[in-house]
Amino acid sequence: MVTIERAQTGLRIERNLLKTLKGLAEYLDISLGDLVEGIALHAFEGKAPFSAATMEKIEQLKAVYGLTLTADDAHKLVEK
Repeated sequence: MVTIERAQTGLRIERNLLKTLKGLAEYLDISLGDLVEGIALHAFEGKAPFSAATMEKIEQLKAVYGLTLTADDAHKLVEK
């Protein structure tokens, strides 16, 4: 086990993306922070963070929460 120090932060994130992430964290029985840390650490190493089964669940959650954004939308979002 690795001992770390966490910092509290506030960030703004698209509403349906946040709902989907929260739903996924609940499904995986981990905190939202742990989920985001895991996604980032996998991405930094060029590794896929999710299994095929988890990707299926993500697709279901995206449909439930109306998430239609894709990676192509990254860095191009404009707030109302």
